[in-house]
Order: sequence, then structure tokens, then C-alpha cells
Amino acid sequence: MEKIPVRHIKEPYSAQSFNIVELKNLISENDLVQELHRHNFFFALFLESGNGEHSIDFTSYPVSDHSIFFMRPGQVHQLTLKKGTTGYLIQFNRDFYAPKEEPTNFVLRKVSHKNYCPLNSKKFKKLLSILSFIYEEYSLKQERYEDVIKANLEILFIEIIRQSQNPKTISNHNQYSQERLEELLELLQNNISSHKQVLEYATMMNLSSFQLNKITKETVDKTCSQIINEHILLEAKRNLLGTSHRINQIAYELGYEDTSYFIRFFKKHAGVSPETFRKNFK
Repeated sequence: MEKIPVRHIKEPYSAQSFNIVELKNLISENDLVQELHRHNFFFALFLESGNGEHSIDFTSYPVSDHSIFFMRPGQVHQLTLKKGTTGYLIQFNRDFYAPKEEPTNFVLRKVSHKNYCPLNSKKFKKLLSILSFIYEEYSLKQERYEDVIKANLEILFIEIIRQSQNPKTISNHNQYSQERLEELLELLQNNISSHKQVLEYATMMNLSSFQLNKITKETVDKTCSQIINEHILLEAKRNLLGTSHRINQIAYELGYEDTSYFIRFFKKHAGVSPETFRKNFK
């Protein structure tokens, strides 16, 4: 099995750390078809108008007017955009975006967990004005243009968070729970191969297991154990399709010394064995 390609930012300036493309220039004559691949950078797609298909981490999303797709490094996706699609594509490395609250990156953490955000035309128009300004700065490359882009990226991300929130009033308590959930998800992304217990993540977050479970139940109506298992399964799928490694190698990379235990875990949660999952996706 071939490895899933890892794509890098292709940009001659800025040490290949940021890029913005106007989609009408990219998809003017032919459809854009990208087979399964992953990125080593953040990827944000802003569709003013268009049609196609998009799957992120094995979840399919509708491609429609006034929609946003936001992906974190390491996620895998397949993308088809039909000819005539309009909007913008932004790609950037974590080092390029360095807000004041670095290294915690609260805004980036929050927005990057919103893989799909459908908006109405009025809300999208506001984002489009920011994107147009970023594109102009990037194209002209005047003095300190990168600083201007970074400042506007933060405004853009804050607006996405605002525009995609539930219209109901969000209490300070719920806001706190949501932020702690996003912190947990980031910790899972970085530690899942070596840490799989609720207590371990609670300790990292200076919480008790009870407090962490209360947060996950309030925000996504799942126990912390369920979220951890879902993330293990996702990482297993990424490895099964993203590498040609044998099942025992993948089990070891995910922290399982007992391959049979890993196979039982995968089958219990995915409904099929790892080998069957890999074959079915070919």
C-alpha cells in the first residue's frame, strides 16, 4: 500500500510558512481533484460559491456556498471542487501564526477544531472582506506585510468563532468547559500513543477525573474515556491508510505491545478488523 502523501506549503516567500490562493484562479478550467492525503500545516478553505465533495478524517461534509473547512496538521482528507468554485484557500504553519497568548494559542486551538462551518451570505461577506485584504497584502508584499497578515488572521479566526457559535447565549461556565474540552483534544493529539487513561489527562490539566468527565459530559455528552477511545480509533485509521506498516507495527506505534488486544479494540469500535478496514478503503 502506498503512503498517503504529506503535502507541504509551496510558496517562494516567507520561508514557506504562509500562502493564500484565490480559488477562481486555481479552478478556472478544470475540476480540482485531490486524492487522500495529509498536511503538515493548517489548511483553511473559504467557499463563496461552489460544489464538490470533501471528506476529513473519514467524515464526509457537504460542499456548498458560504462554507468554511478548517484542518489541523496531521488530519487526512479527500477533496473535489467543481470548476467555477470561488473563494480562498489559506495555508500556514503554526510558527507563522504567533498571537499574544503564545504558546497556548487559544484562538487557533478553538477555530482549528471546527472542521466544517456553514454560514449564511451576510456572515460570510464579513469574512470575505478580511480575506480580500489579506490577499491584497500577500500579493503586494509591502513593508511589514507579514505582520499585517498575522494581525488580520487573528481577526479572521475570532470572526469565524463568533459566526459559527450557537446563537443561544453562552454562559461563562459553558465557555470555560468548551475551552477545557479543546485543551483536552489538543493533548490527545500530542499524547495518545503514550497516554490513554482519563487520570493522566486530568493530571495534565490540573483537574480531577471527576471534573474532567463533568466537562466532557457537559460539552459533548460523552465520557472522557469515550473521547479517548474515539481518538485512538482515529489515529489507528490514519496509520492504517497513511502507512504501509504491518498491523503489529501500527499497534506498537499506538502504544500497544499486545497486537491481539489492539485488534480486539479496533474491531469493537470500528465494527471490522484493522486489515478489513484497510482493504475496504483501497
